[in-house]
Amino acid sequence: MSKKKYRVGYTTGVYDMFHVGHLRLIKRAKELCEHLIVGVSTDELVQSYKNKTPIIPFENRMEIVEACKYVDEVVPQTTMDKLEAWKNLKFDVMFHGDEWKGTPLYNKYEEEFAKVGAEIVYFAHTEGVSSTLLAKKVNEQK
Repeated sequence: MSKKKYRVGYTTGVYDMFHVGHLRLIKRAKELCEHLIVGVSTDELVQSYKNKTPIIPFENRMEIVEACKYVDEVVPQTTMDKLEAWKNLKFDVMFHGDEWKGTPLYNKYEEEFAKVGAEIVYFAHTEGVSSTLLAKKVNEQK
């Protein structure tokens, strides 16, 4: 087996109504690291920044993500502060959706991570798939 590029990887998400886009992101992340930690946003955190509560309760979302064969460790995401996450988890790389690449916040994270030897790898989202779209389809079928 060839050595993976990174030792410890980290990614986060709400993972509400787990779908193929979630699976593909986690799989791609695991392909690049030996140990993948996945942060699952708590219901309270999601409420604080999306102003809505996930359809699937936090404990169930944790259990679903934990069951994925590509995931080595699942942790609650209680803050959006990625530097705080690094202080607690000491990952080498954070995987994130590319919609944030080049933004002032993520440029700052890249600078701060570089100081401690960590990187950010951005992945494109799976087109046409999201929990929001799934929820909309379910509501349309009612």
